[in-house]
Amino acid sequence: MAIAHTPGPLKRAIQELRRSNPVGYLFTLPYILFFAVFVAYPLGFAFYLTFHNWNIVRPERPFVGLRNYERLLSSELFWTALGNTVTFLAVHIPLQIVIALLLAVVLNQQIRARTFFRVSFFLPFVTSGAIVSLVWLRLYADDGMLNQLLAQVGLGPVGWLSDRRMAMPSIAIMATWKNVGFYLMIFLAALQAIPSQLYEEAYLNGATAWQRFWYITLPLVNPAVVLVVVLSTIGGFSLFVEPFVMTGGGPVDSTLSVVLYLYRQAFQFLRMGYAATIGVVLALIIFAVTLIQRRYIEREVGY
Repeated sequence: MAIAHTPGPLKRAIQELRRSNPVGYLFTLPYILFFAVFVAYPLGFAFYLTFHNWNIVRPERPFVGLRNYERLLSSELFWTALGNTVTFLAVHIPLQIVIALLLAVVLNQQIRARTFFRVSFFLPFVTSGAIVSLVWLRLYADDGMLNQLLAQVGLGPVGWLSDRRMAMPSIAIMATWKNVGFYLMIFLAALQAIPSQLYEEAYLNGATAWQRFWYITLPLVNPAVVLVVVLSTIGGFSLFVEPFVMTGGGPVDSTLSVVLYLYRQAFQFLRMGYAATIGVVLALIIFAVTLIQRRYIEREVGY
């Protein structure tokens, strides 16, 4: 197509492209290749598999249309896994916000060994999830440390992981302990961005410590609170290692997460098409929840 016969905006874009430095495109080539191989192709192939059956052993991939989606939406086990994940989020997110924010407020003060405590709280976050799960598996055992401490005060043993009502909240508590250091750093950065003059003026005007926290600290760290909610939600929907190592999804599927359900369908039953459908639906759920939370951020913070 000759440039002379192209519309004005398109003609200017082509001319600008020709005048641009081609070396710049070479610098972007590694990322383009990475994106194409490790992001675009897996996503496209996963979406393709949702309309096919494939057991990874045979090369045949018969087309089944929307049958995988129909099977997923009618699966009681999928809805059980989704409900378990929501239960995890209901315990994990509020606990995460409260503990991380309180620790950030304390570690934002001038206290001794402040750096040591910051590193100590952050260390579990960078530790392998499997290792942390094995440690807490021993703590939660019937003869573990937690039940031994309860026995010393005259309380009976608790089935932290054997009681279907306690299993998922127990995993949520452990996940909070592991991840609190990361969210603590987010809150700490938000606290350090608050001008100290605001606290000084409030103190001179007779505001108590609680009033300064409620009317100054909490509103100004609100963007960090919403960010923690978004990240915790995404992490919660991706829950896999903890129930896989600690309970295997039991007892009676009470800790079966959506990702663990996906894993079983893919690598135990070799239902790759159905597993890809679970992954696509889970991605859509996460996208919808994140979009709602982003709109909340824009409305509350005024972006």
